[in-house]
Amino acid sequence: MSRSKQLVLASMIVLMAQGVSAQKAGMDQLRQQVEDTERAFAASMAERDYAAFTKFLSDEAVFFSGETVLRGRQEVAAAWKPYFDGAEAPFAWAPQRVEVLDSGTLALSTGPVYDPGGTLVGTFTSIWRLEAPGTWRIIFDKGNDVCEGPIPEEKDPEE
Repeated sequence: MSRSKQLVLASMIVLMAQGVSAQKAGMDQLRQQVEDTERAFAASMAERDYAAFTKFLSDEAVFFSGETVLRGRQEVAAAWKPYFDGAEAPFAWAPQRVEVLDSGTLALSTGPVYDPGGTLVGTFTSIWRLEAPGTWRIIFDKGNDVCEGPIPEEKDPEE
């Protein structure tokens, strides 16, 4: 291989590595945006700020509440309004893991939910959509009870 071809190949490798590094940095930035948004969403509950809470809801938000499915910003906001009554929040949550699609337009956040005494009472999973530059809004949300004990191992059907 000629010296000039070697230089071109080496240059291409360096440029590709820089592209991968820039893509990772961009994903890390998006992941951080979503994590910060989830924390601000949780802070709206802790701070008893119902108006701030509603600003995180997409117009198309779908929240699962037990067997009930709440659809749209207005329905979700109305159903969650009672959680803002009283001086103390009935629960708190925090993101433990955030993943963003390669397209940078949808993200999942998940983490623990605690009662006012700090006892783990459940987990949440939320899907966020980038609706404007730097503006993530929640489109799906589902809470789950804490699993009791370890998850049983599946038995091999041939045993």
